[in-house]
Amino acid sequence: MKKKFIMLLAAVMMIGTLTACTSDNNKETSAGNNEDINSETDADSKEEKKTVKLAYVNWSEGIAMTNLAAAILEDKMGYEVDMTMADIAPVFTSIASGNTDAFLDVWLPVTHKEYMEKYGDDVVDLGVSYENARLGVVVPSYVEINSIEELNDNKDLFGGKIVGIDAGAGLMTATENAIQEYGLEYDLLTGSGTTMTAALGKAIEANEPIVVTGWSPHWKFARWDLKFLEDPKGVFGEVENIHIITRKGLEEDQPKVVEFLKSFKLTESDLGDLMGAIEEDTREPLDVARDWMNAHDELVQGWMIQ
Repeated sequence: MKKKFIMLLAAVMMIGTLTACTSDNNKETSAGNNEDINSETDADSKEEKKTVKLAYVNWSEGIAMTNLAAAILEDKMGYEVDMTMADIAPVFTSIASGNTDAFLDVWLPVTHKEYMEKYGDDVVDLGVSYENARLGVVVPSYVEINSIEELNDNKDLFGGKIVGIDAGAGLMTATENAIQEYGLEYDLLTGSGTTMTAALGKAIEANEPIVVTGWSPHWKFARWDLKFLEDPKGVFGEVENIHIITRKGLEEDQPKVVEFLKSFKLTESDLGDLMGAIEEDTREPLDVARDWMNAHDELVQGWMIQ
């Protein structure tokens, strides 16, 4: 009996020891898993901090500039880039609220004046990235009129219609003002940059008259022989500059990004070349922008922080 009791007691002690070891192992495993989760969370957080959120509107120059900036930020500077396309009003709202980091296509002093008056205190203007931009109404060069003042006398020639782009665009507002100032008996058709250029191309192919809302820089001036109609009342203003704006606090969060964007500047030749490449290529704009970036390494290196 004594022998059996001793064996039973030893078994109980062994079970207790195993249980304690198992408990300790579970604690270590649990602690290890927590460390892994925390490590992953920290990594995700760091990665999230390295994400740059860019907004753009479906305008040719904006698509080109934004995709080029994204290619540089990703390939040359090691950031993740999240690009979002939206109409101009939501873009300004998102930058002002801090939900988006930057917008590279602000036309000043005229086109986006109202937006800057409304949101200017809540965004940061990094300055000019492109000079001598222009807005107006455009016709093929074979059309014989040269001034907006001549449109009413040729209403039947154009069917009383001006082909526009997306509603809310500053160019559309300026064109509506021009219709009032010049007393034009025309309807302004709402569409998009894509539908406008499609209508323009179709009319040119048929050698027919057409009047559209237009802006430069744009690849259409490289593809077709076009002209701005003279604006003697100055409704569309003089030449404009394209600015880059960011959310407040980006310079503290991502100083290298801000320094890059401050240095990011394109000439008419550079931007026209990039826009033309994107328009003619069937690939995604980001892929085309990457090729352009690699082919213009000296220019790109000049924008980057060393």
